[in-house]
Amino acid sequence: MDEAKPKISRLHKALISIRHIPSLKQRMEFIRITRKIYILTKKEPKRFYKAERFYFSHLDSAVELAEKYVFLSLQPKKDRELENSLFETRRTLEELKTSIENDLYQVLSDDIDQLHFELDVAKHSIRKINESQLHEEGRRLK
Repeated sequence: MDEAKPKISRLHKALISIRHIPSLKQRMEFIRITRKIYILTKKEPKRFYKAERFYFSHLDSAVELAEKYVFLSLQPKKDRELENSLFETRRTLEELKTSIENDLYQVLSDDIDQLHFELDVAKHSIRKINESQLHEEGRRLK
C-alpha cells in the first residue's frame, strides 16, 4: 500500500497531462476507479488480497504506459511510427482501464454477494407478507 500511493499519484499526473481531448472522459474514469480501489483497500486492508492483480500488475503497467505516452506525445516532431505508437498506447490504456474496472468489481464482490443475499431475504419477506394479506382478505370475504 505504501508503494501504491506514489504510483497512483504518478498515474493520475500522467493521465491528466495527456493532451488528447477525445479520451478525457475515459482518463477521468480511469483516475476515479484507481482512487476507489486504493481508498477501499486502505480503509479495509483485508480487501487488498482481492486487489492483488491491480497492485502487482495493472497499476505498474498503467503508470509506465501513461508516463511514456506523455513523454512521447510532447515531442515536437511526430512521424508516422510515433503517431501509431501513441494510438496503440491509448488503445492499450483503454483495455487496461477495463481490466482495472474488473479489479474494482473483484474488490467489491463480497459486498455484491451480500447485497444479493439481502435482496433475496427482503423479497422472500415481502412475498410472505403479501401471501398472508391475500389469505386474510380471502377469509373476510367468506
